[in-house]
Amino acid sequence: MFAVTGATGALGRLTIAALLDLVPAAQIVAVVRDVEKARDLSEKGVIVRSADYNDPASLEAAFADVSRLLLISGNDIGKRVAQHTAVVNAAKQAGVGFVAYTSILHADVSTIGLAEEHRQSEAAILNSGLNSALLRNAWYNENYTGALQPSIAHGGILGSSGEGRISSASRADLATAAAIVLAGGTQHDGKVYELVGDESFSMTEFATEVSKQAGKPVPYFDLPEADYAKALEGAGLPDFVAAMIAQSSAASRDGALFGSEKDLSDLIGRPTTPISATIRAAPG
Repeated sequence: MFAVTGATGALGRLTIAALLDLVPAAQIVAVVRDVEKARDLSEKGVIVRSADYNDPASLEAAFADVSRLLLISGNDIGKRVAQHTAVVNAAKQAGVGFVAYTSILHADVSTIGLAEEHRQSEAAILNSGLNSALLRNAWYNENYTGALQPSIAHGGILGSSGEGRISSASRADLATAAAIVLAGGTQHDGKVYELVGDESFSMTEFATEVSKQAGKPVPYFDLPEADYAKALEGAGLPDFVAAMIAQSSAASRDGALFGSEKDLSDLIGRPTTPISATIRAAPG
């Protein structure tokens, strides 16, 4: 049995879809907080179980008979170490034999503020004694294209990345890799995968590609970190989210979002999706 936590989230749904190409639906457990949101998965024959990262008893019940588990990191920043540790402990109690965890690129050395919770979560997994694999995901291509239309409409893309290079990857490629590791065997035990796109880009190059596809100039404006955070707040983001995004962008100036590893393309067996393709597929 193969279980995926956070199965109705964006990455979770794509992982389930990829997993359905690898194993029968009856061997897949979608672990979700709201079973109603997973009705479409049930209709495909996937087993749906309710659990909450904050409820250890629910987690242990959800992991019954599960042999391999994908722990998709939660989005409750500040609480994730305790939540992920609860998942690991429940998996151990339930007799799960393998846990894969979606971490952050180069978690052990990353200067991105979000990395600390991932480092501690990785440690909880490694200290548990469970067989495991760490899936250190790059930034998603979709992080840059999800709100692209307002940038095009207002004639500019903002950031604090300077000319730092970014090796992002599409969410679908990362989900496919996660499914392959989850459905795989002992060859993944103890592995640390640094999952980046085959091609990197600077934000200036990103803006050039956006301009080409939009048919109008959409330049990149590089701002100091504090000014970028204020601009994000002005766009309606909560202050802590704005600060997090701005800090991550500033860290990429020094290479925090760059990697040259080929783990992702090797796992999925093909070249990764270029940022130009994700721009082309962006909403709007």
